[in-house]
Amino acid sequence: MGRTHSRPHVSNDNPFSEAVNIADARIFCDAFFEHYNHHHRRSGIGLHTPASVHYGTAAEIRAHRTETLGAAYNVNPCRLGNRRPSPPPLPTAAWINKPTIANDAQKNPEYLSQRP
Repeated sequence: MGRTHSRPHVSNDNPFSEAVNIADARIFCDAFFEHYNHHHRRSGIGLHTPASVHYGTAAEIRAHRTETLGAAYNVNPCRLGNRRPSPPPLPTAAWINKPTIANDAQKNPEYLSQRP
């Protein structure tokens, strides 16, 4: 069946979009969010995964990284530029859009009264 363009808002106008169903979406999202939350490390949160920060294992992971980097330095300091390496600091807060005092209702109670 070809595309018609002549029947907007008709459910059978685009058979490709109808072929995608909720089961396919769930399979894709399960794999995507598993990788996103548990495997991909982000520089903005100290090279931890969102899950390690959320579940409170980031400090333990950082301590293990410190030991590993220290052992590597002790074996061959020249390889690391004769400078003892350390893992990135632990995140204190992570933001998508960090609130400013001007638009933070907790720090500026007048903000709520100023909104339309």
